[in-house]
Amino acid sequence: MDLNEIAQALVDGVKHRKDRENLDRLYAPDAVSVEAMDQGNGRECKGLDSIKGKHDWWQSSFDVLEADVGGPFPHGPDRFAVTYRMKAKNRETGEVTDMEEVGLYHVAGGKIVREEFFYGE
Repeated sequence: MDLNEIAQALVDGVKHRKDRENLDRLYAPDAVSVEAMDQGNGRECKGLDSIKGKHDWWQSSFDVLEADVGGPFPHGPDRFAVTYRMKAKNRETGEVTDMEEVGLYHVAGGKIVREEFFYGE
């Protein structure tokens, strides 16, 4: 897959809530995921299994009430960005939060090798 195919597959997966299923298909086994802030587990996780764990934690901790994804926005031959807006309810506290972030994805060898998320507090 080329950059644009990978980018569109990622966005389509998020739109259809199949982003977890896309991990094996789109990500390199040694991919790295970096959050803007430490949410208690460190900012960076390495490897596909660790990224899957992060997805599992999110899905078990939050109910997504509303979601919108924008893009992809390609940047050169090896990167693309995606915007995310959502309203999510914390299952433990019941708190509902509006969230907005940008994901920057780096591609090499036909796979996502690094993702970085940008958001405010």
